[in-house]
Amino acid sequence: MVKRILKGKVVSDKSNKTIVVEVSRRFVHPIYKKVMTTYKISCAWWKNKSKVGDMVSIIESKPISKLKRWIVVGGDK
Repeated sequence: MVKRILKGKVVSDKSNKTIVVEVSRRFVHPIYKKVMTTYKISCAWWKNKSKVGDMVSIIESKPISKLKRWIVVGGDK
């Protein structure tokens, strides 16, 4: 099974060992032909020191808690 790896921006790091990551996706609307951006918010398990605004890579995993299904694997400044 191939696990998905997504890149996103950290929007919150207030929780203990958890960060909230916003992953954006751009696509062309099928009727209006306008480029649109949608955002998804994901909670990820966090062991390194990422701050709000950092770009991180997350990989899907088995459920860790009620909301956490992702693990941070790398960070870019």
